Parts: sequence; C-alpha cells; structure tokens
Amino acid sequence: MNDSPTVEREFTVASELGLHARPAGQFVQTAGRFSSEITVSADGEWVSARSVLSLLSLAAGPGTRLKIRACGTDASEAIDALGRLLESPSDYVSGRGSQGPG
Repeated sequence: MNDSPTVEREFTVASELGLHARPAGQFVQTAGRFSSEITVSADGEWVSARSVLSLLSLAAGPGTRLKIRACGTDASEAIDALGRLLESPSDYVSGRGSQGPG
C-alpha cells in the first residue's frame, strides 16, 4: 500500500491563448522538479504532467478547468507550483509581441 500523500486540486487556465506548446513545456519542466507522480485531467481524461504531447492532447483553451493530482512527499508543493502556472494570466514565458508587424 502506498503511504505517500495524494493531493488533488482544480485550476482554471487563465492564459488567453490556453495551454499551448510554450506553457506546456514550462509546465513539464516545473513538474520535473518534483519527485511526486503528477497527472492532469480535463473532462475525465488523465495524462502525465511530464509529457508535453500528453498535455497538448487535452486541448486546454482559456477558461478550461484542469485537475492536477500529485502523489508523493512533495505533492502539495508540486500542486501549488503548477497551479500558479495555470492561473497566471500571462502566457508563462511568453514571446508574444516579439514578432509584431514591421
């Protein structure tokens, strides 16, 4: 039996562009800093928080409610860090605007 704590919370994707490739990459990098097993769900489909392609398969646009579940000794810290990313209204490490018209 696994005695590691499990934490699950729901967050809203705040970015106006949703969880696209760049923020998904940052999400995966952040998840990788923790030893806990971390999964993410949209509409009942659970995927690994350590796979950009899996996260992109959730098609999480702006306003999408995502559940994050972490199981391990640093589960609470992982959930807090990942939730902050999702609920940030910015586009994470955004390059938006850098390629504006001439």
